Amino acid sequence: MSTELGDEPDDDQVVTWWGLVIEGYLATQNRLLTEIDKRFGLAPASFDVLLRLVRSPEHRMSMTRLAREAALSSGGFTKVADRLCEADLMRRVPSAHDRRVIYACLTERGIEVARQARSACADILRRAVLAPLGSDTSETLAQAMRILRDTNGAEG
Repeated sequence: MSTELGDEPDDDQVVTWWGLVIEGYLATQNRLLTEIDKRFGLAPASFDVLLRLVRSPEHRMSMTRLAREAALSSGGFTKVADRLCEADLMRRVPSAHDRRVIYACLTERGIEVARQARSACADILRRAVLAPLGSDTSETLAQAMRILRDTNGAEG
């Protein structure tokens, strides 16, 4: 399916490759999020927020930054934050230095659940990604996706 020169793939091949990347990602992400939901009762957005907070210094982040990094609208993030607060996984804490800033902070229970969910996530990814691909290919895949993210990500 390459051109006469043999170096460039044709249009169909390029589109097919990208389709396989998307299909592989979606199948793997669906498997991961389905298992996390079954084990912890965490919707995808809640799981994402907990992971971001457990990896942040002091397990906290400004609500604005967290919403942006989780790619959630202000209203969508408010709903997720409300659910996490109601479940005693997160709390809102005003900044001592700027009254306009509110931090999302994990509670003690939130830290424990987030750590357990992160560990479960790693176990699922070992089965779903590392086992079929191996460590070297998985690392190469991650590096390739980092390049695509950095090259094509939103500016600013």
